Amino acid sequence: MTVPPTDTINAILERFESQAPATDGLLAGVNIAVKANICTTLGITSAASRMLENYRSPFEATVVTRLRRAGANLIGTTNMDEFGMGSSTEHSAFGPTRNPWDTDRVPGGSSGGSAAAVAAGIATVALGSDTGGSIRQPASHCGVVGLKPTYGRVSRYGLVAFASSLDCVGPIGRCVRDCAQALQIIAGEDPHDATCARVPVPNMINQLDTPIDGLRVGVVRTMINDHNHPAVNAVCEAAIERVRRSGGEVVDVELPHADHAVAAYYLIAPAEASSNLARYDGVRYGYRAPADKNSTLDEMYTHTRTNGFGPEVRRRILLGTHALSSGYYDAYYQRARKVRRLIKQDYDRAFNEHGLHTVVTPVSPGPAFRLGEKLADPMALYLEDQYTVGVSLAGLPAISVPAGMTDDPKPLPIGVQLIGKAFDEPTLLRVAATLEAAWSQRDSFKPQVGMC
Repeated sequence: MTVPPTDTINAILERFESQAPATDGLLAGVNIAVKANICTTLGITSAASRMLENYRSPFEATVVTRLRRAGANLIGTTNMDEFGMGSSTEHSAFGPTRNPWDTDRVPGGSSGGSAAAVAAGIATVALGSDTGGSIRQPASHCGVVGLKPTYGRVSRYGLVAFASSLDCVGPIGRCVRDCAQALQIIAGEDPHDATCARVPVPNMINQLDTPIDGLRVGVVRTMINDHNHPAVNAVCEAAIERVRRSGGEVVDVELPHADHAVAAYYLIAPAEASSNLARYDGVRYGYRAPADKNSTLDEMYTHTRTNGFGPEVRRRILLGTHALSSGYYDAYYQRARKVRRLIKQDYDRAFNEHGLHTVVTPVSPGPAFRLGEKLADPMALYLEDQYTVGVSLAGLPAISVPAGMTDDPKPLPIGVQLIGKAFDEPTLLRVAATLEAAWSQRDSFKPQVGMC
């Protein structure tokens, strides 16, 4: 891959001044970027929105504190879909990010800036956030590794909220080991976050070279179908065969309610967003409409929120407000919560009844699509998340690992998704490392610098 100039891909929103980090930590001297919805005291935390374009946080996120204590050099904030709402990083108030493999295509989203920054060699590791696939999908599109931890494994303190029961912070790196080392640092309970689990953090690194002999890997055959790009199915089949050749046992499993995941997610996530984003009212902080446009308090609210939020954020706030409104709450929101419970039970049954260690699925129905291709059809964009949102609803860990390429004139990377049991990231990373090592084309993704 010939990497385009960094100003061409628009992955970085703000570069930080050089720091003097610790020199003896696990991440000593490693250049790390953070998604623009993760609070730092080094610059602006904009969430790629006009609403927060000048906001400087008075505190930093727990994950940022832990990275800095481990010696990481924070180089800047990465572009994203505004408030994390999107699957292409085209919904940023500061312009879209472009895919380093083909600058006419999207990097995925909403953590597209983080994935593109790592793919282009700007950062060794970048933090992203994943609500319905926002780490895994851009990692797949950019040919890097993206890890969504178990919900509660990593503190959300200092993460600008989108959907509080779904949001996770996780790493994107050039290889599995990079992500494992970053997760080792940022994981663990946090008194600032009541949803952060009081679960011991195991060693995320020491099993990476352990063979997967005897591990059982589930395959959801219904997700390898004719609706996918042919290369996606081919990559998944090749990954399944690599599991067999590496000593793993492959088991076909079913997730009966998987087809309902997108509908449930796009009721639950917007409903939580409509509540979380109510705080941006032009009174306490953030953007406020000019005084000459406001003759009443209601007009100030209206003008502030109309001008401060982009169209996709406004769309989701309206969807969520409607789902929570009187007369529709039971029909939409409550029913979606029941479906979420069924999806979680499907995964529990698959893992427990078959004794599975991981499940393999596609990450996305196709490779990175062209800029602007799906902007006029929000539903087409939402369906990009069809293989990732169910995992988020179930709160499970998952990782996207580069596993193949399309045969286009400009070949595009494709990842596979591995899903693990709750709080069993070490086994998930172990299987991911096996697939990564077995892929004969891995050298095309090999970082020029980094920890791998």
